[in-house]
Amino acid sequence: MTRRDLTLGLLALSLPFPAHAARQIDVRDHGARGDGITLDSDAINAAILAASRAGGGTVILAPGRYLCFSIRLTSRVTLLLSKGAIIEAADPARHAGRYDLPEAGIDQLYQDFGHSHWHNSLIWGDDVHDVAIIGPGLIHGIGLTRDGPGARWKKQAGERPLSMQAMTAAQIANLEPAAAAMAGKGNKAIAFKNGRNIRLSGFTIHKGGHFAILATGTRDLRIEGLTIDTDRDGIDLDCVREVVVERCRVNSPNDDAIVVKSSFALGSAIAAENILIRDCDVTGYDMGSVIDGTRTTIQTIAPDQDRVTGRIKLGTESNGGYRNIVIEDCRFTRCRGLALETVDGGVMEHIVARRLTMRDVTTAPLFLRLGDRRRGPDGTGIGAIRDVTISQIDARGIDHRFPAAIAGLPGHRIADVRLRDIHLVYDGGGTAADAARQPAELADAYPEPSMFGILPSWALWARHVERLTIDRFTAQTRAPDQRLPFHTEDAPGLSVQNTPLWRARH
Repeated sequence: MTRRDLTLGLLALSLPFPAHAARQIDVRDHGARGDGITLDSDAINAAILAASRAGGGTVILAPGRYLCFSIRLTSRVTLLLSKGAIIEAADPARHAGRYDLPEAGIDQLYQDFGHSHWHNSLIWGDDVHDVAIIGPGLIHGIGLTRDGPGARWKKQAGERPLSMQAMTAAQIANLEPAAAAMAGKGNKAIAFKNGRNIRLSGFTIHKGGHFAILATGTRDLRIEGLTIDTDRDGIDLDCVREVVVERCRVNSPNDDAIVVKSSFALGSAIAAENILIRDCDVTGYDMGSVIDGTRTTIQTIAPDQDRVTGRIKLGTESNGGYRNIVIEDCRFTRCRGLALETVDGGVMEHIVARRLTMRDVTTAPLFLRLGDRRRGPDGTGIGAIRDVTISQIDARGIDHRFPAAIAGLPGHRIADVRLRDIHLVYDGGGTAADAARQPAELADAYPEPSMFGILPSWALWARHVERLTIDRFTAQTRAPDQRLPFHTEDAPGLSVQNTPLWRARH
């Protein structure tokens, strides 16, 4: 066996698509410099195209800093980021060039600009298959923007979180510039539209723009072992099927860390289904401080004027609904808790969340919301949430204002929710006035745990839910709280077992 044969064999063992080992292309052979000064995106795109035209292969980025605008992925190509290899997002305000223009002709009526376009990214693939990005290198999105216009659908009650009500028009415009201002800018680190058999493994993303990773309509996607420390969303899975996300660290103080959506971005209501999120860490430390290990906590408020985000969520975009989703063995630190939301007509069903630990929870540890925003075409109705099992949850250091909350609607109850082996520790401090509050329904409001204000119980608040099962639910406060621990309203079929604290609810 020759040394080349041995090298090919070892490389094949490490590749998600072993056949890609047969052809290795170094981007430097196509003119890339990796000096952090020369624009290398043309050379990298040439290497990718050469691999694709030859039937597939591995495109290798050796150690170096590769300054790039848009990199276009093609089918049957693995992009290998070697240790010490950095893809740096160029800045069109400083460098001679621009990102690929956002696609034309897309109706951005029911979802924002970021969800509606993919080509305006640092790395993108459209309808590709058998594609991987792997290796211990870094994607540094320093030249990306986190901003972009909101949806053209305007119904202020449901377009933005209620926590943003006090913001001025100028402040909102700063976060949501006009679409014309986005031409030539990149606002995602990695974006996939449609496609299948995609693997992302091992690398780090620092400052990923609006989305560090956006996958829309993609199936058979596996994301593993990534570190993402970013200025807005971490991993967004929109209208996807057959997806595994595991062993990832996602720090995103300004928005969600790992989020599953089912928007109208592809022009129809498509469910997100058969998804496993496992053994991941989500946090809301200061951006960049997870990568450098300092884990600092200077920032306390996110752009929506609520406390820092960084959670795992299903929602808010929810036209197509969610089916068969498991979230297990994950850790939440200094961030909002688990949120399960459908407000745009989709059905959420067969959801399992288990073995989750949470520390320094900035809003509710658990939040289930069926709402009536209906951001969708005429005929969009009210969705449903049913068959949800949440078990083995240990959450501590929780903001006293926000108990675990289950909030359906009058005539549209959330159904068949099972809470088992739940342990919650709150900071405490609720007052008698808090206990007397009667939260409004807010049917069409943007869903967030803070939407109802301080709730009248401190451990669990449940309204408009049927066949709720509570088994082995323990909770405590670190300081006195004048509210009762539990409050239920319009909850037929309620079953409570092995929960001594329940006796104190009256």
